Amino acid sequence: MDTSASPPVLPPAPAAASGRGAVLAGLGAYVPPRVLTNAELCGRRPLGDEWIRARIGVANRRVADGEATVDLAVRAGRHALTAAGASAVDAVVLATISPDRLLPAGAPEVAARLGLGTVPAFDIASGCSGFLYGLGLASSMITSGAFERVLLVASDVFSAFLDPQDWLMAAIFGDGAGAVVLCAGEAGAPGSLGPFDLGSDGAQADLLEVPGGGARARKRQLASPGEEFSPYFRMDGPAVRKQAVVGMCDSVTRAVDRAGWLLGDLDMVVAHQANQRILDGLTAELGLAPGRVLSHIEQYGNTAAASVPVLLAQAAAAGTLSPGLRVALTAYGAGLAWGSTTVVWPEVRAVAEGG
Repeated sequence: MDTSASPPVLPPAPAAASGRGAVLAGLGAYVPPRVLTNAELCGRRPLGDEWIRARIGVANRRVADGEATVDLAVRAGRHALTAAGASAVDAVVLATISPDRLLPAGAPEVAARLGLGTVPAFDIASGCSGFLYGLGLASSMITSGAFERVLLVASDVFSAFLDPQDWLMAAIFGDGAGAVVLCAGEAGAPGSLGPFDLGSDGAQADLLEVPGGGARARKRQLASPGEEFSPYFRMDGPAVRKQAVVGMCDSVTRAVDRAGWLLGDLDMVVAHQANQRILDGLTAELGLAPGRVLSHIEQYGNTAAASVPVLLAQAAAAGTLSPGLRVALTAYGAGLAWGSTTVVWPEVRAVAEGG
């Protein structure tokens, strides 16, 4: 796959040209209280804590006990609404790859449990890039003039989709949810989301997948009753790792260029927390100083679609993201799908629970 070739750039929508932007108004995050350490995970296995830290960069991860994806989403969404000082929104979008049910979508339940009434609510499934895709979609909903305020939540209880016998996958992933409230504002103002770079390569869809449970597996099982499809996640780690660094680097470069910035203008990059080696590679490829690609993977693991918004809320609450910083957001994952955007960090409140 060659992600270095720039996709065609679409002309801006009329609303964007009129000066209307989608602005960050509040952030929220929730991670479950249960901490699963490397020592607890590995037991007596010869490959233990030091091996996981060196290969993946994870020491601990949070695992949901008795909570599902919508439960986490409601808590993160409530925190984002509180941070934004909002009691109502015009739409709710839920990004997840670990839905509580195949049908119906989880977003309407999130909206109902948050007391948001009968607003439009729907799910998107774009792998670990789901939050970036959701930002792009919610931004377009606002800049088109159709909506004034949108709640976007990314929530994954990915531990429910891991093979209990596959300790390596369990070492990588954790559970969590992050959310943002976007409001209509002035394009180019602090907090206004910049141009997006979104892309996909479905020819490599089988590099990360949960093969069982969908229509394809069910139809094949009906035709061949003896055929089985695993309900658990599987991944070609080395193949994905090699492409993720280049893919996110190229995507960030395009987003930064569309914003009229240079890579040297970046103060911070908030990237999908897939693997510390990937984050280190991204730092090197972008030519950034150590520490400018934020990381919390050591304590939380890879929380799938939730990783970027959880890190955003935690960093904002801690003051690591301060007003005026030029920030790039980026993610890469199953689909394959990737996405990036930019934002000048605003004065914005964040509520992060469980950090």
